Parts: sequence; C-alpha cells; structure tokens
Amino acid sequence: MIAELGHFSLALAFALALLQAGISLWGAAKRDVTLMSVAGPMALAGFGFVAFAFFCLVAVYVQSDFSVASVYANSHSAQPLLYKVTGVWGNHEGSMLLWVLVLAIFSALVALFSGNLPMRLRANVLGVEGAIAAVFLLFILTTSNPFLRLDPPPVEGRELNPILQDIGLAIHPPLLYLGYVGFSISFAFAIAALIEGRIDAAWARWVRPWALVAWIFLTLGIAMGSYWAYYELGWGGYWFWDPVENASLMPWLAGTALLHSAVVMEKRDALKIWTVLLAILTFSLSLLGTFLVRSGVLTSVHTFANDPARGVFILAILTLFVGGSFTLFAWRATELKPGGLFAPISREGALVLNNLFLSAAAATVLTGTLYPLALEAITGAKISVGAPFFNRTAGPLFLCLLILMPAGPLLAWKRGDLAGVAQRLVVAAAISFAVAALSLWLVQGGPLLAAIGLFIALYAIAGALVEFADRTALFREPLAASLSRVVGLPRSAFGTTLAHLGIGLALLGIVAEAGWSEERIVALKAGDQVSIGQFDLQFKGVIPRQGPNWRDLVGRFEVRKGGVVVATMEPAKRTYLANGQSTTEAGIETFGFGQLYASLGDPTADGAVSARIYWKPLVTLIWLGGVVMAIGGACSISDRRLRIGAPQPARRSTLPAPAE
Repeated sequence: MIAELGHFSLALAFALALLQAGISLWGAAKRDVTLMSVAGPMALAGFGFVAFAFFCLVAVYVQSDFSVASVYANSHSAQPLLYKVTGVWGNHEGSMLLWVLVLAIFSALVALFSGNLPMRLRANVLGVEGAIAAVFLLFILTTSNPFLRLDPPPVEGRELNPILQDIGLAIHPPLLYLGYVGFSISFAFAIAALIEGRIDAAWARWVRPWALVAWIFLTLGIAMGSYWAYYELGWGGYWFWDPVENASLMPWLAGTALLHSAVVMEKRDALKIWTVLLAILTFSLSLLGTFLVRSGVLTSVHTFANDPARGVFILAILTLFVGGSFTLFAWRATELKPGGLFAPISREGALVLNNLFLSAAAATVLTGTLYPLALEAITGAKISVGAPFFNRTAGPLFLCLLILMPAGPLLAWKRGDLAGVAQRLVVAAAISFAVAALSLWLVQGGPLLAAIGLFIALYAIAGALVEFADRTALFREPLAASLSRVVGLPRSAFGTTLAHLGIGLALLGIVAEAGWSEERIVALKAGDQVSIGQFDLQFKGVIPRQGPNWRDLVGRFEVRKGGVVVATMEPAKRTYLANGQSTTEAGIETFGFGQLYASLGDPTADGAVSARIYWKPLVTLIWLGGVVMAIGGACSISDRRLRIGAPQPARRSTLPAPAE
C-alpha cells in the first residue's frame, strides 16, 4: 500500500508541475496578477507530494519490502539500517527521485524567499522550474518507476552494491545533487531574463545567492566523492579523471565562472550577455552529467542505469532544455544591452581573464570526456582518454589561473594599477620561491615540477593573505585600526579570502602527494617489517572479523616512529555474504596533514599476504582545501547584502513639484 501511495503522489506531483509551468508562464506573458500569484503555492504543494513519495520509498526500503523491484535489486534484510536508507539513492530509480526531490526543495525555497522579486520575474522563474520538474517526473513515471511491483514477491533481496555500502556514498550523492540541481535556479533566472528581454544589476544580485548555494554543495560533493574513492576503492588515489568525475567538475568550473561574472555584472553593470550564457551553460553541464551517469553510455562505479530507452529519454530532455535555451538565447540576446565599459587592466579585466581560463578548462574536460563516445558512435573504434591528456591540457590552464588569482582582488574597479599590485605581491612571491627552492635542496634535487607546483600553491595562499592584509591596512596602520577594519569588513570579503585560500591549500596537497609520496608493494608474513617515510611497520598477521552482512580478513600493522609505537593499522579484504563480492578496506592513519595508507591484496603461494603501503605527505590538504572553499562560500552567502537581495526601486512620487 505504501508503494502505491508513493506512486500516486508522484503522479499528482507531475500534474501540479505541469500546471505550475503552464499557469505561471501564461500568467507572466499576460501580466495576469491572479495567475502569477498561484505559482508559489503550487511549488510548495509540488514539494509536498514529491517529499511524500520519497518518504514512501524510504519506508519500503526500511521495511525490506522485496515485492518492490527497486528494493529487491538494491537491499537485503541483513543490511545495516543506514545502508537500507542510502540504498534508496544507490540505484537509478531512487537517485532520479532524489534528483526531483532536490529540485522541488529549491523551487519551494524560491517560492518562500522571493518576496522582493518582481512578480513577473518570480512567475517566470517558477514556471521554468515547474517545466523541468514535469519533464523529469514524466521520465520517472514512464521509464524509472521506483515503486514497480514484482509478482510473486521474492523472499530476499540481492543487496546493495558492496562498494556503495559506505558512509561516503551516503553523503556524496545528496551533496552532488544539491549542487547539480541548485544551478537550475540560475538557469531559470536566465530563461526568465531572456523571456522578458531585460537584465540588470539587480538580476545579478538575485542570482548570486542561489548560484553560491549550488556551488558550495557541489564543492563539498566533489571533495566527498574524491575522499570516498581514496579510502574505499583501495587504490590510493583521489582523482582518476573518470568521465563521471569529469561530469561533476565541468559544472563546478562553469559555476565558478558564473559567480565571478555575476560580481562584475552587479558591481559594474557589465558582462550581461556573458553572465546569462554562463547560467545556461552551467545547468546544461549539470544535465549532461545526469545523461552520462544515467544513460548507460559509460561504465563506472558511479553509474547505475544501463537501459537504452532511458538514455534516449534523457537525451531528449537534454535536447529540449539545452537546445531550447540556446535557441532562446540566440533569439533574444541581441536585445540585451551589453553593459558598461572598463579598461583591460582592472578588476573587471581580471575577472574576464578568470572566466576565459575557467571556460577553456571546462571545454577541455568536456572534449576529453565526450571524444571517445563520439568516436565510437561514428567509427566504432574504442579509445580511452585518461590522466595524461587532462594533466597536459587542463593542468596548465589551472596553473595559469592560480598564478593570476592573487592579483585580481588587488586591482581597482574600472582601471587598475598593475605596477602597484605587483609591488604588493612581490614579498609573497619571494617567500614562496624561497620555500620551493628549499624543498629542492632538502630532497636533494627532487622533482622539479613538484617544486614549481609548490611555488604556485604557496604563492596562491600567500596572495590570498596579502589581499586580506591590504583590505585591513595591516602593517600600514596601527593594529587597533586594522582590527577595526576587520570588524567592519563585509562577510563576502572573508568569503573571497577563504575560497582563494582553500584553492591554494588543495593545490598544495595535490603537489605534495604527487611529488613526494612514497609507495611500497610487498609480500609479508607475520613478523615481517617494512619501512616507509619516517615510519616502520611490522606485520602482525591476519585475523577474521564478522560484520552484520560481511566477513573481513584483517591485516594488523604496528606502526613505529623512532622506535615508539604510534598507531595500529587494520586494512582488510571484505567479503559480502549475500552475493560473495569482495571489497578492499584501506587502513589509514593521519599524522599531521599526512597519511599512512595500507591496503591488502591476495595471499601469495608461500602463505604471505601482498600489501600496498603509501606515505602521502600533506594529502589531507586536498580535502581540507575543499572544506575551506565551502566555508568561504558560506561566509559570502551570509553577507546581508546577498541575503536581502536587490532592493526594490523606489516608486516615483505622484505629488506635484513644489512651486518655486
């Protein structure tokens, strides 16, 4: 009965989404206040029905109702409760329902917190959101019904994919979807602006908070996914340039460009057409990511669907929204005024350069991701595009962007002083160069590219701090005056500093891991010892361990530093009882910002156990940098100027002018 209620609720949500789209857009076109006013209540009601359907799906998973096909394929009665719940989105059908739930949440938030929007703009935005929801709900109801029944019902389920039975995958997909789908609001604002043929600085002020929210969640989702791949897959890496990883990186790059472009538009009333285009591109790349993951055209641990009918439907959705939005852009963009002018050497110019590098990087990643698919479709030949391509093409773009990043915030609006900026950054560059040179000396020559990367990372970090010091007049005025300036700074200033600092920290972790990590591949028997970095690891043997639905073979390592035991590591080979599949559970110990990492392999013929052991200095900075970036975004969005949105223009007085 619960499954039927959930299915019926989805059907009602679909009908409401159609009405929301049709009535809102028609009312806005006719400037009918009554029709436009129903958009908000419809969005809230649609959220209620989708949320109820999602709750019903969670309920049948928790109850282990194996008469529901989705539950049978992705759950088991012996699974821990946490993984019964996360199994809801650990498959195609449930993940698409989560996608629509996130969309409904954002639509409801727009309905609740858009009181200062012009009614026509609000109606158009909610109308576009309703259209997106209607199409995806139709997709779920026709090709991906999560409540489909089995007759006769099986006694037991097949169990969730063992790789997905992890807390990381409990958090990672919801965060990614909040990022992906959050950009639908920016997209809806862009379509609304094109429909009305009017865009101004107030529009940018309304768009920025929603883009920031999506960017924050997407940043955290990518960081969480990277860390999950690092510790769960047992390969010791954090980024594989997997096509599905790229699918999340592309909208992040475009979204970052959108945030910077919106700043220029808000402050200087410039880059209007480009900002609208970026809003469309960012959500289009999010939809493309959905297509790549759900269509079955890719094979990855991240993908769930393998049904051509679903792929064709999602491709039709992609064509409808991406093709339709670009057609509308081509038709209406010429009616938008381009905005103000500025000198090339200015903060606006720096942000334009920032956008060019980010856009070029996104285009490069897009090309490397889609080229193998296009080649196979045209010629039948199968090739793979991996890390060497992306490192040699997108890598230099990222490094150039990071080199230029510290200078942008130091330039003045409209016309900047490049010589003055260089003078303020010379100390940061000198310190960074000295530390990089010292690293080369300490490691007796070491990898030169790692030293160059270290210089760029430290320069990015130091540049962010220099910019903050410049804002507060640190070292130029008395300390009390500088502290007073700190208190008076807008929160968005802290956000900018933290976001740039986080990028530098992440790069520092990447450089250290790539340039100075150590690896040992050994076959060990009980009592054997292996040294790596500053540590000595003694293998104590293997022991069995039983879990609720799995059995472990655990290897114990005693870790010594300077002869003193500092940790015990327990990597394991885990076998799931229901389906016999095995996973590698890494043993990880953190020392400062570095980590010891061990994973077990298979037993050898002489009774030894193979193992991979890594020492990864500063590796945790990769994910700490992502968290710092997200905190920076949260600081910016807490800025009162963004929370209250753009002020309403004052109405002209109807009173007659006083007589002179």
